[in-house]
Amino acid sequence: MPAVTPDRQTVLAALDRVLGWPEIARSPQLGRFLDYIVRQTLDGDEQAIKAYSIAVDVFGRAADFDPQVDPIVRVQARRLRSLLEQYYAAAGVADPVRITLPVGRYVPVFESIGIDEATAIETSEALPPVPSGRERGHITLSWFSLLIVTLGIAALAYALSTWEPRLGHSSVAALRGPSITIMEFQDLSGDGSRPVVAGLALELVTDLNAFEDIDARYGGGESMAVPVAAAPSDFVLTGIVRRAEQAVQYSAILTETASGAVVWSRTIPVSEQRSMQPEALDEISQALSLVLGSPRGPLHLAARKALSGGLPAGAVATLYLCHVLFDLYRETGTATSGANAASCYAGLSETDRQEPSALAAQASLTGEGMVAAGASGLDPADRMRIAQASLQRATASAPLSAFVWEQQGRWFELQGQFKAAGAAYASSIQLNPANADALAAAARLTALQGNLAEAGPLAAKAVSGTPVPPPWYFVVPTLLALRDQHFPMAISNAQTYAIADPELGSVLAVVAASAGGNAGVVNRYLPQVLEVAAFRAAGILPRLRERIGDVALLEEIGNGLATAGVPQRALTAPF
Repeated sequence: MPAVTPDRQTVLAALDRVLGWPEIARSPQLGRFLDYIVRQTLDGDEQAIKAYSIAVDVFGRAADFDPQVDPIVRVQARRLRSLLEQYYAAAGVADPVRITLPVGRYVPVFESIGIDEATAIETSEALPPVPSGRERGHITLSWFSLLIVTLGIAALAYALSTWEPRLGHSSVAALRGPSITIMEFQDLSGDGSRPVVAGLALELVTDLNAFEDIDARYGGGESMAVPVAAAPSDFVLTGIVRRAEQAVQYSAILTETASGAVVWSRTIPVSEQRSMQPEALDEISQALSLVLGSPRGPLHLAARKALSGGLPAGAVATLYLCHVLFDLYRETGTATSGANAASCYAGLSETDRQEPSALAAQASLTGEGMVAAGASGLDPADRMRIAQASLQRATASAPLSAFVWEQQGRWFELQGQFKAAGAAYASSIQLNPANADALAAAARLTALQGNLAEAGPLAAKAVSGTPVPPPWYFVVPTLLALRDQHFPMAISNAQTYAIADPELGSVLAVVAASAGGNAGVVNRYLPQVLEVAAFRAAGILPRLRERIGDVALLEEIGNGLATAGVPQRALTAPF
């Protein structure tokens, strides 16, 4: 039976719901992008939806726009696909119509979500693959092939229709670090050369247990179907390996134990030759762990929703809840989120406050000036001494903690000890290669100290491998675009980065916009640069020298700001 096609008004209502979602609303460019392609499709102009027209009509590019030189449409489409996936997995899970964007196309698909199994099966035939952003033979994402051969599309429709309501009723008091049982993947590759399969479950258990809030357990097993009663964990991860589309596809599916509902899935195609090499298992495990271990991944969704406004009144602080609040602070960097996390740690028992992860998180909060509500202020030198003492106790107690070493790296970075910071970040990544925050922090440090070539792969892994990367991940993509003179992309990335770092992000936005001839962006961000208190107290370039060791970058920034109209005195002295 053909899928039911929703009418125009129903689709426009669905569009309004998506555009009103905060994650989309705070990115006007993505909102305009989605609105444009939806309305063009409804008007029957699918053939006109091309990279060129989107770049010119939505992103304001000039008539000589070349999509082969400027990848803004591809990059923004990848971001939009990721956000749509996030929306329909959470806030929009009960929406009667879904708007999806297939990989490799800019024409959206409109899906009616039925209320019975037959309708669910009909409409799910149009499900597009999840965005990959990578070439075949490397790690990519796909829903379609996995859903056909695993638990079935009807199960997915049920999961998506019930997941958020169940999580919405979770008690904060009952939330704890998630547990997950990982079963051996089933080899359905057929005759001929055999891809490496055995051992992937153990690789995943090892990688996921490097995240201190996750309890990963090996489930063994000969069957993908795991009886709910037999699985003691919150989630079960099963998978298959099969040949399809001239590649070997490793497909994973995550099931919530309590309900038996599918809550997440992913397919990773690997070339035939690569699939027979043992190293492939490590790469696949890391790719899956980047998502499953991420604080923005499916394992932590219930806690993030419950704590979005801080620890509720009357709730008892636990290490896990405090760590979730710390992750929310790390993503946003706001004073409110920092105070929420600091208050949570202050409310822990004395024993829990002395746990290594708690000591390290409190050290970062203290060093970065985030304190619990009502706490007395400390001068910067005292804050750093207290933070250092906490980190020393944490590293002594947990020398193999990737999280502790990541926070140690941030302390060194705040102190201007960049070589030591780089070594600490390297230790964190070695201990947990799927720690995206450590990857992004190391990339930022490496780039600002002048080694952009080394920073690029680290940043690419962090940005492309994790769900909805936070704005502070985008400093290296900004610098790469500036280096390559892709000024529209540099402007877009700098504006994203400025959300998290108004100081350097605003400067980079002005520099990129000045070089790219975008007076509107210059006019928007230049006043912000001139109002930064640290710049006014020391001068713009002296302040930036505290963070940037790349002389050529500092020179480029100085020239760009001067071209944009910044007075020479403001560049070099207090103003």
